[in-house]
Amino acid sequence: MMTTIPQVFTDTVRRDPAAPLLTWYDDATGDRTELSGATLDNWVAKTANLMADGVGLGHGDAVALLLPPHWQTAALLLGVSAAGLAVDLGGDPQPVEALFTTPDRVETAAGWPTLDRYATGLLPLAMPLRTPPAGYVDYVTEVRNHGDHFRGAPVDPADRALAGPIELSHHDVLEEAAERAAQLGITAGARVLIDTSAHPDATDWLLAPLVAGASIVLCANLDPSRTEARAATEKVTLTLV
Repeated sequence: MMTTIPQVFTDTVRRDPAAPLLTWYDDATGDRTELSGATLDNWVAKTANLMADGVGLGHGDAVALLLPPHWQTAALLLGVSAAGLAVDLGGDPQPVEALFTTPDRVETAAGWPTLDRYATGLLPLAMPLRTPPAGYVDYVTEVRNHGDHFRGAPVDPADRALAGPIELSHHDVLEEAAERAAQLGITAGARVLIDTSAHPDATDWLLAPLVAGASIVLCANLDPSRTEARAATEKVTLTLV
């Protein structure tokens, strides 16, 4: 059955809202953030409301996410999709209605034509930036001002999900994610530890596990000496490094 990214995420959360859905580690900073389905859903809804009410975007508009793998990137990708918008994950600059990036990528983002620009430091405990880059608004600060539930128009499987040089519908994105899940051996109920350096593509670290019905332990700057112990602690059933 054809479906959409928002529907896949909603179905995942409904199965067990309290269970860990995405657990984030950064071995360079020592950060660990665990998000249940309900908690991630809260961030997704707030992000969708930011897009619809704060920025004033609607179906068909595009948003660039010039961000590395991170739990906030997941919230943004899922929230943008929930609002019926297309996600551009980088590459050559394209016309978009809004852009999200980190302070260290502001120079790279300068070539993207857009009026609304948001920055995030991807900091532990979702801390805001002390001083956002000139011309940018802090995502973490702004998103907290928006509602915990999103009541936007439904998204259709034929709607554009990915923007950029290659544009894909929700149906096509999820079909690709399902194929990738099969290639990686991700199955329903799995708890998957994923090294972001080995799997930087959002299809691998986010969409494939969601489509398969798996939960995610996402690790940046992974210390190989910690992998085995972390897998045991997190009850990991599949390691992708």
